[in-house]
Amino acid sequence: MTKVTAQLSVSADGFYAGPQFTGDGDWMDSAESAGFFRITRWATEAAAWRERQGFAGGEQDTNSDVIAESFGAAGAYVMGRRMADGGEVPWGEEPPFRAPVFVVTHRPRQTLLREGGTSFTYVTDGVASAVEQARAAAGGKNVAVAGGGSLVRQVLKAGLLDELELHVVPVVLGTGLRLFDADLDLDDREAIELTPTRVIHTPEVTHIRYAVNGRAPLVLDDRGSGGGPTATR
Repeated sequence: MTKVTAQLSVSADGFYAGPQFTGDGDWMDSAESAGFFRITRWATEAAAWRERQGFAGGEQDTNSDVIAESFGAAGAYVMGRRMADGGEVPWGEEPPFRAPVFVVTHRPRQTLLREGGTSFTYVTDGVASAVEQARAAAGGKNVAVAGGGSLVRQVLKAGLLDELELHVVPVVLGTGLRLFDADLDLDDREAIELTPTRVIHTPEVTHIRYAVNGRAPLVLDDRGSGGGPTATR
């Protein structure tokens, strides 16, 4: 059965990159870039990631197995325009996806066909449409929300995400682009509930996979409190 999945590397304090780069100059020299590459180093050093990028070498380890599994499970991708634009040149003529990619955008563009089975279709009528088109193209495999973090939040907010995998890196960035923030539009007595389904620990990163159960109200529960109510599920 096709599932809509997402995964992101995050710091221990919940950031997936450094402070957002908004000025002129080279993104690679920015604080956003520094934070991003610090928490994705486990992936860029993995053999499976390097093979998909056309690079030699890398570590054949548990982290590499996790990456290979995620590539193998994806039949189509959904991506934000900022990520697609930023990756277009470095990915080259044979991007690592090897599957249809649907780019959520407000700016129309002709579909880009690349080698290795990758195509980029630009979807201007919203994230739900992009997910629906990706489902149709996935051939029974999963739809992977490739990012960035803002798009993952949009899919989660819309109730379209079935599975979330966080790769938690043991570092505190202190500031930056936070994965979960107020634009999820949760009210004071509401939460999005997750069920852990797998945890894999390595020295570099802990991989935690969650099933997304959806929005649920917070209710008062005074069990064990000696009479004073506490907010819990």
